Amino acid sequence: MQAEQEDHLKSEQEHSNGGLHPLFSSEDGDIVLGSKDRVLFRVHSYTLKTTSGWFRAMYSLPQRSATVTDVPPETIFVDEDSATLEGLLRMVCGLPVPRLDSYDIIEPILHAAEKYDMPGPMSIVRALVMTPPLLAEPLRLYAIACRYGWQDEAMLASRYTLTLNLHAPEFRSTLQKLSTDALLNLFQLHRTRREALRKRLDDPPFVNDNGDTSCSNCGSLVDYHTWRELKYVIIMEMDARPLGDTVVNPGLLEWPAARACWAAKCINCDRVLYDKTLTMRVIRECIEQLPTTIDPLPPPYPPPILPRGASI
Repeated sequence: MQAEQEDHLKSEQEHSNGGLHPLFSSEDGDIVLGSKDRVLFRVHSYTLKTTSGWFRAMYSLPQRSATVTDVPPETIFVDEDSATLEGLLRMVCGLPVPRLDSYDIIEPILHAAEKYDMPGPMSIVRALVMTPPLLAEPLRLYAIACRYGWQDEAMLASRYTLTLNLHAPEFRSTLQKLSTDALLNLFQLHRTRREALRKRLDDPPFVNDNGDTSCSNCGSLVDYHTWRELKYVIIMEMDARPLGDTVVNPGLLEWPAARACWAAKCINCDRVLYDKTLTMRVIRECIEQLPTTIDPLPPPYPPPILPRGASI
């Protein structure tokens, strides 16, 4: 019991004597920020006032007298952990930026930057999300971009999500973070690509598989069931991977439904029913013409209502 009390007192002494982060331990700092995991950061109030709207507003309130020189710097404990607070303060203090190659790292920093009204860290993270490590998770990028109104990033991320099946269970938690508009826009993009291709496959030069049709060579009745089955497989592939890059290759080359389609012949004259080369080329062209991004995001706030005759 005594040993536990001594350890507790030792821990309290370490915090009271400093417990300071080595990068933020300057004696010149006049304010100390404490993370929720009890790491202290001594910084200049001027830095916080000039980089944070939240701290600027706080310091506009009456403060204690600055004539007392022996009073230690005040400590403000915040909700962020030390890793988040370190990343945020590195950015506003002009120190080297830590590795920001994971959304688990940048999301807490963005939330803190939004909370404390710090546009500087927001702009740094916005530039970094367009780099390969973060582009590898387009759905999380899309969620962040939509949350903060980053239009270019949201549109690019929506294009990268075309490789994903949004109905897969592993994406459910991320989709739940999206606003209604952002979620509907993304699902609309994926569905529009699938449905547009579905309709296009019923138009010339593709054969009509509805009703009775005849062979163009001998005139006998032909059942285009193999083409109908291949269309179904194509649409299912577009539903699972709306980018459509796997439809032509390997899909139309290796799918059993595709091989059956290319091998189909008229039972009367033995003529091949489908032009494989033409069909693959037109399907590829159809996919290339499909929309690739969501529509531009609406402005985050409605335009101000100005008095008559006024201008911005």
